[in-house]
Amino acid sequence: MELKAAGEKRLLQLNELDEFRNEAYENAKIYKERTKKWHDQGLIRKEFQPWQQVLLFNSRLKLFPGKLKSRWSGPFTVVKVFPYGAVELKGESPTTFKVNGHRLKLYLGGQFDQAKSAMILAPL
Repeated sequence: MELKAAGEKRLLQLNELDEFRNEAYENAKIYKERTKKWHDQGLIRKEFQPWQQVLLFNSRLKLFPGKLKSRWSGPFTVVKVFPYGAVELKGESPTTFKVNGHRLKLYLGGQFDQAKSAMILAPL
């Protein structure tokens, strides 16, 4: 008789464990949704149009010394904007290349010379 009661108690514990697991899964899902919503509030969507001038962020520049060196290169011309943030650019050469739109910012004009920008930022 004790074995049957022990078996029923064990089945009840296993069912409770499944319920706890499902509840924890739902709570984790709700937490992730709230965190994503809070994070996405701070994101600013960048929209580019063809023929706009943009600057490209060079993330690999940190491998080389030069603390005050500008990491932006360009200006480049936007040729085509693809869905989901991809942008096709054209520089001084006739070839085009695709980059992620998060690596771009609008170029508002003026003369952009990396040597001059490094001289301006360099301490006297």
